[in-house]
Amino acid sequence: MLKRKITPQIEAFMRNPGNKMLVVDGARQVGKSFLIRELGTKLFPNYIEINMEEDKQHDRIFAEAKSVNSFYFALSSIAGNKMGAKSDTLVFIDEIQAYAHLLTLSKFLLQEDRFTYIASGSLLGVTLRKTQSVPVGSIEQLHMYPLDFEEFLWANSMGEYAIGEMKRRFEQGESLDESIHNKLMELFKRYLLVGGLPEVVNSYITEHNIYKVRLLQTAVMDLYKADAAKYETEAVKKLKIQRIYSMIPTNMGNLKKRFVMKDIEGKKSSRTSDYIEEFEYLVSAGIAIEVDAISQPTYPLVQNAGKNLLKLYLNDVGLLTNILYGQNIKPVLDDVDSVNLGAVYETVVAQELKCHGYNLFYYDNKKIGEVDFLIDDTMAMSSLPLEVKSGKDYEVHKALDRFLSIPDYHVASAFVLCNQREITLRDKIRYVPVYMTMFLKKDIEIPDSDLRF
Repeated sequence: MLKRKITPQIEAFMRNPGNKMLVVDGARQVGKSFLIRELGTKLFPNYIEINMEEDKQHDRIFAEAKSVNSFYFALSSIAGNKMGAKSDTLVFIDEIQAYAHLLTLSKFLLQEDRFTYIASGSLLGVTLRKTQSVPVGSIEQLHMYPLDFEEFLWANSMGEYAIGEMKRRFEQGESLDESIHNKLMELFKRYLLVGGLPEVVNSYITEHNIYKVRLLQTAVMDLYKADAAKYETEAVKKLKIQRIYSMIPTNMGNLKKRFVMKDIEGKKSSRTSDYIEEFEYLVSAGIAIEVDAISQPTYPLVQNAGKNLLKLYLNDVGLLTNILYGQNIKPVLDDVDSVNLGAVYETVVAQELKCHGYNLFYYDNKKIGEVDFLIDDTMAMSSLPLEVKSGKDYEVHKALDRFLSIPDYHVASAFVLCNQREITLRDKIRYVPVYMTMFLKKDIEIPDSDLRF
């Protein structure tokens, strides 16, 4: 079983659910159901799992379960012998988005206080947006992502002590020894190929077979595209969602990487507003990562975000390298000079930062240029710019230099994420190995003494 950072949160809820239902959302194939099942069967003598996708496709027992009594009746028809007390009975409602009425019903089920409830869904962001009677206060929501790089290191037997020491050196600005750096770069490049989908990671760990890795990744991509057809009723909208999703890797090869609206349907008059729902679907479903443009980077960044110059990244870097390189692993592992890995590096950084809870933005200004990512620096109450470099010219970043030279922005520091081993500081810019993005956490730990006032 892969070690996941979200495990303690789910286990803590199961041990002390209070009067809420935990809802774990996220894209398909990120490991939600497997993890809940493993913990649920371990902690509860009476474990009941019902998959609403399967029910909708077959018996439809829960299709009309819109009252507490009708839900209990439907549940007892398949698991009556397991309906014990709240302390020993967990009801796991998998793929709850198939029946949105169950989200509304959860408030009344919790008032009955008969069982412990947990749910998961692959398109909950879409479902919640369309559900009018969401029981505020009754649902505790967690979002689950593919394995981040630290979790990938755990899967490859790297211990907590080693990672803790790397984190300490990152925070102190101390470079790693060359042998350790080389090992981490090797694992990082393998992560670029494998990504963080649990089934794919397990396949890599057990067989190290790129052919089987790519087969699994292709199946996931097909599943993501098919989901649009399943949950959208309008045929035209389905096609536009699938078209936009298919365009993401191609856009990564463009200089600007942003979406050009006229390219979606070949209409010169197209605007961002014409595709807002389609973009929201992909982001809410967890299969795309949204990065919004910022022209005035004042804190907090969200107040200045614009949707007109939107970038989308795939939710998993392994899916991107599958599309770009297929079974040819040399462009990633062997530093082929003719191959620009910029899009791949940006995708993995976007994936990592999103896993850490950041809202993502990029800086766009005609005179100054573009900076790859901006995130909120809560300690400095300003923006933190991040530039991603996959090549040897990591010290060349004219747009970032111009950005930092503007006093009105009040930017305290910046990072350049690159292949360089040494951690160096020049003016406001700190150059760090790209794999150390894993230590850019939203909730920064600081000594207690700094919190006294």
